[in-house]
Amino acid sequence: MVRFMKCSIDDSIIKKMYKKALKARKNAYAPYSDFEVGAALLTEEGKIFTGSNVENVSYGLSNCAERSAIFSAVSCGYRKYKVLLITADTAQPVAPCGSCRQVIKEFGNNIKVIMTNLEGNFKYKEINELLPDPFER
Repeated sequence: MVRFMKCSIDDSIIKKMYKKALKARKNAYAPYSDFEVGAALLTEEGKIFTGSNVENVSYGLSNCAERSAIFSAVSCGYRKYKVLLITADTAQPVAPCGSCRQVIKEFGNNIKVIMTNLEGNFKYKEINELLPDPFER
């Protein structure tokens, strides 16, 4: 079992999330960067939402996998999350970009972020560690 500061997540759930993120990654639309990313988001209720990155020829209109998963969950009425897992074909576990960090932080101070790669390497951080000084109103 992997233990976090205030939340323990069973290894079987992390493995399930990883498999779902890998599957979502296969649906990525990345014809410009060839950088495919998948994400899996675990809600407080135990539901898992996935997302993949979707690029656009006008690069600023692209969307990351992490935000795709969060936006999908929000669209279905879920706004409290435990864990967000991200995976990509990188040498080290892939970290969320700054925009994604801000969006993750919008939904909680204690969300766990599991960064992975295709080789199965994992790195764990809380969103507060990844974005210590968020934009706030």
